[in-house]
Amino acid sequence: MEAEWTKGAIQRITTENTTLKQRVRQLTTDNRTLDERLKAARSNLRFQDRRMADLEARIAELMPKP
Repeated sequence: MEAEWTKGAIQRITTENTTLKQRVRQLTTDNRTLDERLKAARSNLRFQDRRMADLEARIAELMPKP
């Protein structure tokens, strides 16, 4: 099978394969980074939701009762 391939074709495919492997590693790293950012953003949102609920409850306590 290799006899059908030219040295140039083998070199090109090898180079492309290496490039693709590097790209996969980079995308995996980027995906991990984005996933960590998403988790942090969700955590911050939950904190803000709890904070707002607390502030709303405190305001309700300060409001005069009818």
